[in-house]
Amino acid sequence: MLVVAKIGTSSLTDEDGHVDRAEIRRICERLAELRSDGHTVVLVTSAAITAGRFILGFASRPGDSVTLQALSAVGQGHLMAMYNEIFAELGIVAGQVLLTPLDFFERNRYLRARHTLQRMLTLGVLPVINENDAVADDAIRFGDNDRIAALVAQLISADLLVLLTDTEGLMTEDPRVSPEASLVAEIAKIDQELESTAGGIGNQDARGGMASKLSAAKIATWGGVPTVIASNDRPHVLRDAVAGKPVGTLAHPRGNRLSARKLWIGFALGSLGSLFVDAGARRAVVERGRSLLPVGITGFKGEFTAGAAVEVAGPDGEMFAKGLVSLPSDRLGEVIGKRSKDLGEGARGAVIHRDDMVVLVTSGSHD
Repeated sequence: MLVVAKIGTSSLTDEDGHVDRAEIRRICERLAELRSDGHTVVLVTSAAITAGRFILGFASRPGDSVTLQALSAVGQGHLMAMYNEIFAELGIVAGQVLLTPLDFFERNRYLRARHTLQRMLTLGVLPVINENDAVADDAIRFGDNDRIAALVAQLISADLLVLLTDTEGLMTEDPRVSPEASLVAEIAKIDQELESTAGGIGNQDARGGMASKLSAAKIATWGGVPTVIASNDRPHVLRDAVAGKPVGTLAHPRGNRLSARKLWIGFALGSLGSLFVDAGARRAVVERGRSLLPVGITGFKGEFTAGAAVEVAGPDGEMFAKGLVSLPSDRLGEVIGKRSKDLGEGARGAVIHRDDMVVLVTSGSHD
């Protein structure tokens, strides 16, 4: 089995917020267990900024992006040194891989990333992945490693994604404020109602939180990869998850899996605007898998260029799709609400072609 495991900052730090070498050792030993069982594993890790913060003597996490990038540059080397040293003691060669959103957006970079990871695995190397915070542009970055883990799982066609956290799994309510909170053991479908139960960010150095993990589970399961959200404190959590034992929350893969391109559009690209459509256009897109034509558009907001990602909302204002527009916002006003025969020669196509659009509702979609 090919397993992607992601561990967050909150699971790798001690009570004072320092990166805890004992926790690094624990995750390394768990991954070594899986390899000894015959499985292939990839690790996605956080905590580079936290490591750099304490090395450089910052009492709290800075607020400006340039300082955070500097902390990441320092901390990433320190973090990787710990992983390399401990993995070496366990007889494992680890290799650092730093990724950015462009590695998933651009086809050539996507293929290179996949080929590199696949070759590392055939060589017996254990990839240790993090976002390349030191050079990431604030306008195009993930901001958390949960989504990276989900996209990596799809990239390499993993059999399982395990998101390790500091809670038991997805809870019906926030257990910190409600004694009535209970574990959601299985998820058949990730919808808006379920997403509303997810909490916010935990400690000041963590950028994930349960909302991020549920979003990552949605990406992975829509890409055909089952996902487990479980507590890092559970003994043998990875081995049990791989064995199919009840561990935390299991999100089942979606039957109609999305292609890598549709995953990029739906979950990785940031939206630069919104299109609003009438009920007929919504039905055509959701129920019949049609492209979005100008005649069904009632309005828009935002400023965007041709090829940008935008959300698509129905008459109720709820987003139901996302896609790449064929026209910039400064030309869109000329065509909305018009039939193709009434448009000029260069504007008779779809505003969003079906191949450039992903339907984000779970019933009746044609992805």
